[in-house]
Amino acid sequence: MQNSDRPTIKNEAESTWIPRAEQPAPRWRQIGLWSVKLLLAATFIAAGSANLYGLPMLVQNFEQIGLGQWFRYFTGTLELIGAAALLVPAVASLGALLLAAIMVGATLTHLFVLPGSPVPAIVLFALSVMVAWAHRDQNAALASKIPVDRD
Repeated sequence: MQNSDRPTIKNEAESTWIPRAEQPAPRWRQIGLWSVKLLLAATFIAAGSANLYGLPMLVQNFEQIGLGQWFRYFTGTLELIGAAALLVPAVASLGALLLAAIMVGATLTHLFVLPGSPVPAIVLFALSVMVAWAHRDQNAALASKIPVDRD
């Protein structure tokens, strides 16, 4: 192994050591990740569109939540933004984190305000976190670009 604090894998074809983080993911993992991202995007496009359209059940749910209909529009817009971001590789991690945050709110709402099971929201949260984890290097790169005032 090289003198490095990162694990490396030997590339037999070139007889060189390549840092593990720079290795391309196996094809099956890429296909699986894209499948999850497409499933999440389709789900949140449907949910966001239903919120913006104003399905009577959703209008009633948001009335019961007590934050007003503006919150339904806000939630629907965020769901559509998150779904679109999942499909753009440069910002997929941000989309996944946004959708995970929305699902935390949905889970808490189903636990404490609305009747019904929080399980669908928990499953969508877990899938969103899985996508964010798969893009953790991208999250770190994006976070390093945030200016920090150290004064």
